[in-house]
Amino acid sequence: MYYLPCFRIEGVKGTIRAGDSMCELGNSESSQDCLKEYRKKSCYILQDDRLNPLFTVGELMQFATDLKLGNNLTPKLKESIINDVLDTLGLSGTKNTRCCNLSGGQRKRLSIAVELIDNPPVIFLDEPTTGLDSLTSLHCMKMLKELAVAGRTVVFTIHQPSASVYKMFDQVYILAEGKCIYDGPSEETVPYLASLGLQCPKYHNPADYILEIANGEYGKLNEFLAEKISIRHYFTEKPIIEPQVAPQFACGKLTIIVNNPPELYKFNVLFKRCIIQQYRDWTVTHLKILLHIVLGVLMGLFYQYTGNDASKTFSNLGYLIVSAAYLCYTSMMPGVLKFPDELPVLKKESFNNWYNLKTYYAATLITSIPLQVSFSIVYSAPSYVLSGQPVEIERFAMFVLVLANVTLLADAIGNLIGTCVQAINGTFFGAITTCAMIVFAGFLVLTSHMSLVMQYVSSISFLKYVMEALALSLYAYNRAPLICPKDKVYCHLRYPKEILKEMGFKKDNFWINITILVLELIVIRIIVFFTLRRKVTKSK
Repeated sequence: MYYLPCFRIEGVKGTIRAGDSMCELGNSESSQDCLKEYRKKSCYILQDDRLNPLFTVGELMQFATDLKLGNNLTPKLKESIINDVLDTLGLSGTKNTRCCNLSGGQRKRLSIAVELIDNPPVIFLDEPTTGLDSLTSLHCMKMLKELAVAGRTVVFTIHQPSASVYKMFDQVYILAEGKCIYDGPSEETVPYLASLGLQCPKYHNPADYILEIANGEYGKLNEFLAEKISIRHYFTEKPIIEPQVAPQFACGKLTIIVNNPPELYKFNVLFKRCIIQQYRDWTVTHLKILLHIVLGVLMGLFYQYTGNDASKTFSNLGYLIVSAAYLCYTSMMPGVLKFPDELPVLKKESFNNWYNLKTYYAATLITSIPLQVSFSIVYSAPSYVLSGQPVEIERFAMFVLVLANVTLLADAIGNLIGTCVQAINGTFFGAITTCAMIVFAGFLVLTSHMSLVMQYVSSISFLKYVMEALALSLYAYNRAPLICPKDKVYCHLRYPKEILKEMGFKKDNFWINITILVLELIVIRIIVFFTLRRKVTKSK
């Protein structure tokens, strides 16, 4: 077990050795390929606990088992592996507990447990005791020590370990000002410093003492210590601990060969996980569907009977743009926050080779499409009927088709903004984007009233095509004349052809607009994948 109280430094050169494999650090292609292979044999557990709070301990372990071990094991055997890991880390009693209800120490142990499923020979941890009390930190260190004794190589950084914790470390490597001032067993720290004339006070924590030296409390000694450790005047021979590299998992008397599962199988696991996550996140599904129904009813009552009233045609056109803007905004804002919220977990799982980013993106995309379409349906059904639109199944289907494209496109644009800027800035950009697209939609200012330059600029707004497609779904295709109330002397926009002509809409453009919206959706979704990949790999 190694303790590395160090800082990140760039331009490091050297060799990484794991069992029979050896990688030279550098920028060459062969070096990068070697590092990728080495990374598959190790796992990295971050300082903060990146766990989805909606899942139970057992569910997270099951997902990790399926993604790491694949379908070449029976469910019973997988269950035995999960139970074995949970027993080892003292988490058996929390199997049915959601992550949000775990203590800090339990979350830390669970972060380690999910990575132990495929028995990685090398485990890296970043400050595993951060946020834990002294007793929990001691238990965490004892657990890591047991993993090291079992044959794994455990490497980690830590702040201010207690004397009892420091004593557990097999090998310690201390950096000060970019130079190594100690490299050896923990129990040899005090004798080594004594050989240099630095006497650690009795009953003083050796870790605290050497850190005091590194911070210059006894003078500037770092250069001196770095020179002494480089010639190893005290250690005659540096002990080398070889990490085990064996791509297999021992369970009882069985030896299980671990093969990387196919991405299609991982897609099925991620698809199932996304479905459960959506169902349990009531703010994303239950609350949003309820609000869409309520807003649909209120909007229908607000625009009541405008759909077939020739004296209220402009109000009915206002209903169209308000509906499009409402669904656009309510889909874009959650889309902005979606990937930033999931990014910590995504980075950890992607870095530790749980799955390919393309597989995750495809599973997320496919599970979100039916949900976005359902939002357009539950809003459209009450508002369409109550506002007095023509009760024809074909027109209603066209109406919903257009609004479904609104929700899908707005969600995609929100994802694009969320993967390009920070979440706070993203909500601002999302609101500005929605407002700009409403201005160019062709209702607040008719397209024919814009200058030639603004007409070209308006083509950027997908709400322009949405507005035209919605109007065509209601007024094109042999729509009968609207009813002019008896108390009105004249209704100028009684005939659907006149309405379309007044607005500058072409009666044959419905499917052209749908095609443009679908193409925009495809292009933006492709761009989102690359911006997401850039954000995920940026911190690796």
